[in-house]
Amino acid sequence: MTNVTLVTGDGIGPEIAEATRRCIDATGAKINWDIAEAGVDVMEREGTPLPDATVESIRRDGVALKAPITTPVGTGFRSINVHLRQSFDLYACLRPCKSYEGVRSRYSDIDLVVVRENTEDLYAGIEYEKGQDDTLELIDWLNKHSDRTVKPDAGVSIKPISVEGTSRIVRFAFDYARKMGRKKVTSVHKANIMKFSDGLWLDVSREVAKDYPDIEFEDRIVDNMCMQLIQKPELYDVIVLPNLYGDIISDLAAGLVGGLGVAPGANIGDKAAIFGATHGSAPKYKGQNKVNPVALILSGVLMLRHLSMMDEADKLENAVAAVIAEGKDVTYDMKPHRDDPTAVGTSEMADAIIAKM
Repeated sequence: MTNVTLVTGDGIGPEIAEATRRCIDATGAKINWDIAEAGVDVMEREGTPLPDATVESIRRDGVALKAPITTPVGTGFRSINVHLRQSFDLYACLRPCKSYEGVRSRYSDIDLVVVRENTEDLYAGIEYEKGQDDTLELIDWLNKHSDRTVKPDAGVSIKPISVEGTSRIVRFAFDYARKMGRKKVTSVHKANIMKFSDGLWLDVSREVAKDYPDIEFEDRIVDNMCMQLIQKPELYDVIVLPNLYGDIISDLAAGLVGGLGVAPGANIGDKAAIFGATHGSAPKYKGQNKVNPVALILSGVLMLRHLSMMDEADKLENAVAAVIAEGKDVTYDMKPHRDDPTAVGTSEMADAIIAKM
């Protein structure tokens, strides 16, 4: 048996977590679930949205499936998800974006994987607030050591991109491509403008690519990449990006395949991996057995593949695809019209997926 932490989340989280657990169990995967809590519900009881017991469970098991979580206002957490990434050094954000027959989209036959660096770039959170003494001191230093002038009423964010951070995420992208039988990795940047940060990213990407002669490598400037994905997404396979560009491009790619409702995700490091849907906790739908569980179920597929349970992963993905293509036992958002009275609930859609296995 493989131990996996199941973080049930809040809002719609517990409902889609239960649906996903049942679907994964139906594949025959030998998983022992360690149920854990996080979010606003547990905050009311324990005074923290992320109990120590939950963190310790993830640390012990090394793998977690996490339902959506709301970060409570005024708790000291900028984001529970960010806190987990930082605590476990989950440097790789994996976002596959794949077309499934039956999902409404302007595109078909999309099969992309976005690999986003999680720890550096502007999202490292090194910021200086407008008007503060340390900000004014930094601006004064910058103005003395640069031929560009920073205005005294500016806020400042620092964009660190390191050789180590870039090397490990690009290697992750190539290793993933090799493991999954993919043919090409595209590194995305703005090195034409930011010579010493994005320029470093590009240089390191090119060096790492030399170690993978079996996989095609190319690079794209980020604004051109956006246009290319809209015009000819079929040319791309695995796309690796710094943090900010990766955040933007991953949602763009999700839009190509029908939105966040079918967009799985994972945050992976060397010692732990957390899998979960990229959409939010939708508290207004809590307890209504209404929402689409597909994104979390497909995140479970990613988790099974991470655990080298390939047959179980394929069985689950094929069952999800069959139910979506049939279009009968799907939630309201996957019907041609959102008020379709034949729409089923979260649990019923999970039942249909299980029946296809």
